[in-house]
Amino acid sequence: MRGLFSVLVLACLGLGRAQGQLKLPSVFGDHMVLQCGMDVAIWGWAKPNEEVVVILDGQVKVKTKSGEQGRWMAKLPPQPAGGPHELVIAAGNEKIRFTDVLFGEVWLCSGQSNMAWALKLTQNAPKEISEANYPQIRIFVVGQAATLKPQNDCKGQWLICNPETVADFSAVAYFFGREIHTSLKVPVGLIGSYWGGTPAEAWMDMETLKTEPDFEPIVKRFPHHLLDPETFAKAQAEHNQAMAEWWKKAVLTDLGNKREEWSKPDFNDSDWETMELPQPWELAKPQMFGTDGAVWFRKVVRLPNSWAGKDLVLHLGTINDQDTTYFNGEQVGSTQEAKFVRRYKVSGQLVKAGDNLIAVRVFNRWGAGGFVGVPSQMFLELAGGSEKLPLAGAWKFKVEFARSQSELPPQPKPLFTHQTPTVLFNGMINPVIPYTIRGVIWYQGESNVYRAFQYRKLFPALISSWRKLWGQGDFPFLFVQLANFQPDKVAPQTKGMWAELREAQLLTFKTVPNTGMAVTIDIGNPNDIHPRNKRDVGKRLALAALAIAYGQKVVHSGPIYRSMRIEGDKIRLFFDHVGSGLVAKGDKLVGFTIAGADRKFVDAKAKIEGDTVLVWSEEVSEPVAVRYGWADNPNCNLYNKEGLPASPFRTDDWEGLTDKNR
Repeated sequence: MRGLFSVLVLACLGLGRAQGQLKLPSVFGDHMVLQCGMDVAIWGWAKPNEEVVVILDGQVKVKTKSGEQGRWMAKLPPQPAGGPHELVIAAGNEKIRFTDVLFGEVWLCSGQSNMAWALKLTQNAPKEISEANYPQIRIFVVGQAATLKPQNDCKGQWLICNPETVADFSAVAYFFGREIHTSLKVPVGLIGSYWGGTPAEAWMDMETLKTEPDFEPIVKRFPHHLLDPETFAKAQAEHNQAMAEWWKKAVLTDLGNKREEWSKPDFNDSDWETMELPQPWELAKPQMFGTDGAVWFRKVVRLPNSWAGKDLVLHLGTINDQDTTYFNGEQVGSTQEAKFVRRYKVSGQLVKAGDNLIAVRVFNRWGAGGFVGVPSQMFLELAGGSEKLPLAGAWKFKVEFARSQSELPPQPKPLFTHQTPTVLFNGMINPVIPYTIRGVIWYQGESNVYRAFQYRKLFPALISSWRKLWGQGDFPFLFVQLANFQPDKVAPQTKGMWAELREAQLLTFKTVPNTGMAVTIDIGNPNDIHPRNKRDVGKRLALAALAIAYGQKVVHSGPIYRSMRIEGDKIRLFFDHVGSGLVAKGDKLVGFTIAGADRKFVDAKAKIEGDTVLVWSEEVSEPVAVRYGWADNPNCNLYNKEGLPASPFRTDDWEGLTDKNR
């Protein structure tokens, strides 16, 4: 939630460009990747009716002219993959020069929290980050902005992929891009535009939402009255006042260090728990979710004889919010702002050979607390940097005092949120249209589970609208089918809705051309909506890209249900994408249920016969329908021999839990 309201207040304010100056949107910059093999759109602003020249390496020149409002656009002719290049844009006496420009494969990576999930929070993160030296992979993150009106620019910059830049980037996007880069041996540009907890309609333009009667309830949820500047200004002022009053009550104040003995080397911390750092304590210890207050961390480090008596530098990365740091019981630093990277000098007078104690008191006022940097930022080094000792890993910790956010007063209702229809399209998609791309990867749907039946129309409408607005035809649109998930606390009346959302995604894959679907029913976490295995997600999306976008003859999908045939008291199922054959992972095939005309499903037996599956149950003598993996967190194990799981499905079209939800 940090910074949410600061990005919302841009609601009715444009990020407009002043006339009379040559400018381009931030999606153009040094280190960018431009799409190879296609006409490349380059656009920006200049003085009205002024000639603009786009020059590549001093040789390829394209001329255009700005319009009455100063907007101009040019199209570079197709270029082969490679680089680096120099791109110059000139108008009148002004020039803008971009260096280290590559041509390669450009993909937009969008969705909600599972797309936003950072590489530093995934399986084997330290190893993956340390190995992420790919100078020909470039990443651009669109700054989060929810706006009521379409914007023409966003915040962001192109970065070269390395351990320092990639840790906070989308893990799914990184693993996808890495596969494309290593498979095709070309540069890859990844544009990340994502925000957790967001429904599909937040990423759609208003005109598209208005075209379908089923979407009318969505359109009504948009605060149309706020489009009037005076109304918005008044509402914003009232909201700001309410926020200021709430903030005074809600934000915790540090009462001061009452446990300085916890910083001493001789203090007995044998009853303290351990925590793997760096990560917010809410992630490390679920019981601490929503907890604010003071937490102490201690770590004993063993130093060689050669370090004794020498000055050191202690690096701890970023910490939310405030820290007081000790070395062998003596304070060596303190920082009161969350955004700063901690770097403290340790006098050689405190340093001894053998065991030395680092103790850190962290006070967090609000939101995620603790060490929030990356492993590579945590280390102890000799002054001058000649030798380093890594500090990421297990630390002991103990809560000094805490207050749960459940005790906080109600938060004032904002004018609108990042979940409001169209606001993320306006603030985070429109600004990068029509940047030339190869295609889109998409991981979203969790926030539409309650309206899964509506998603059957909503999701294809989103795909169609993006393709129309980009003007590149039916570019590849690859998406992730939701993983298995069902926490114990889920309400009984909502069980099964995840299956219906997966079905909506399956129907999109079957009916919308040039789409690909990565099935992840086998790599989720029943108790965590954010499964940590993002590597396989990225690899499965990349398989779809290699087949659909690049025409390679690879098996890119697991078995997809095609049709059924009733054979007496059994039902035979037929599949597409069987690859080199169907297999069951495990002793026997599981995950199937069967029903007769009474629509009561029972567990079924199943066996593979060639490229088909035969399903039956002694309890159902006259079967009419079969379902597979039809649950939030199903136990199912049908694959093809290439190791890709079958998508859950049902053969019936009986009314579901979400059919009437709008």
